[in-house]
Amino acid sequence: MNDDMKQTVQQPDLSTPVRRSRIVVAGTGSGAGKTTVTLGLMKAFADSGLRVQGFKCGPDYIDPTYHTAATGTPSRNLDSWMTSPDTVRETFIRASEGADLSVIEGVMGLYDGKDPLSNIGSTAEIAMLTDSPVLLVVDVRSMARSAAAIVLGFQRLEPKLHIAGVIVNRCGSQGHYGMVKKAIEQECGIPVLGWLKRDDGLDIPERHLGLVPAVERGELEPLFQRAAELIRAGTDLDALRALADAASPLTLPEHRLFSPDRHPTAEYEAAAGERPVIAVARDAAFNFYYPENMDLLRQAGAEIVYFSPLAGERVPERANGLYLGGGFPEEFAADIAANTGFLEDIRAAVSRDMPVFAECGGYMVLARTLTDRAGHTYHMAGVIPSDVRMQEKRAALGYREATALQDCLLLEAGETIRGHEFHYSVMSYDESAAPYPFAYQTKGMRGLQSEGFAKGNLLAAYTHIHLASLPKAAARWVEKCRAYH
Repeated sequence: MNDDMKQTVQQPDLSTPVRRSRIVVAGTGSGAGKTTVTLGLMKAFADSGLRVQGFKCGPDYIDPTYHTAATGTPSRNLDSWMTSPDTVRETFIRASEGADLSVIEGVMGLYDGKDPLSNIGSTAEIAMLTDSPVLLVVDVRSMARSAAAIVLGFQRLEPKLHIAGVIVNRCGSQGHYGMVKKAIEQECGIPVLGWLKRDDGLDIPERHLGLVPAVERGELEPLFQRAAELIRAGTDLDALRALADAASPLTLPEHRLFSPDRHPTAEYEAAAGERPVIAVARDAAFNFYYPENMDLLRQAGAEIVYFSPLAGERVPERANGLYLGGGFPEEFAADIAANTGFLEDIRAAVSRDMPVFAECGGYMVLARTLTDRAGHTYHMAGVIPSDVRMQEKRAALGYREATALQDCLLLEAGETIRGHEFHYSVMSYDESAAPYPFAYQTKGMRGLQSEGFAKGNLLAAYTHIHLASLPKAAARWVEKCRAYH
């Protein structure tokens, strides 16, 4: 099976309710241990021969990479702020087709999301939209009966949510676990299904220092194995599987983003001409893509062709469009700079007004120079009058509403698409020659700011956009690739 086929989800014919074995792993807060529990469960179930499908709540690329490595199946994001409730449900049903068990990892604390006064964008909202049982992970260091008060509070905040069980993390001993288990089960009426002891060997590395390349090199496999060993030793996996299997049947929404009759057919292709080719850079340096973005581009008529700049590959000659996603270009700046053919192809594509879309890491590669954390400066494509410098402090994190400041590749002036930012680099813009052609005005927690670069068919910005938040943007992109072709 080639890479393109792996990323395409078959369109299930699901007009009637279907069974989906599933569990949401949520934490009482960030750091409670949900990633460790999630990876341990995924690895333990996968090692037992089950086909496990991973999901991640919210706009995260790194945890899905962990999931994929632990299960052998590409993980997907479920985001109730960037996409509609119907799209969340549809994404889950489509991607879980054929899986024995789906494990959905939460984000932050169970009720933490976009708005402190509601469940919008939270793990709780995803759990309710997918009607999934929740496994609550509680850090019980230095407490016993008090753990029951924590679980009880989580149960009572949202009565519609089904918290089906608990796993307690960082127990000091078997005896400690016994006390906590008795207290929670007596006061909360739900089972405590397992425990993990304090284990420094389960510390997740810093999230911005090339984790995806490390996963791809297999360096985190011992961590996955250790998590699975602890889960198997302290968790009732049969009881947990029974909770997942008992989840209510699901039905696809009436209004769907993806439908079999909207997928390109031979008849459609014959009418439209040869499918335009969008070349997508994908390797350890460029790997932050939402699979739904690719699915929407294919549905609009595009053929997706992957290539690896790190392997010395150039932009495929038959490309009618170019997509440079996010990732860790700073970790491989010397290799990218050394692939002069790749950089020349970017310059040639922009000069010919080929549709080119770049976000975050891809945006950085379009700049004149990239300076890494060690202070080494490398020449990049230079199609944008700007320079990029890495810093130790995170530069941006959070959801973004991106409103087009001008007509551009994906949007008409005034249209808004949703996405998020997460980066440690800062971009210095050269505004000396002419007014800088910013692409978006983005709205986030810190207010409004001008962001990105748009000129002709080139659109680049830090914001990672989700095409499902404005599906016509995908159709517009493909149509421009077709016109270019």
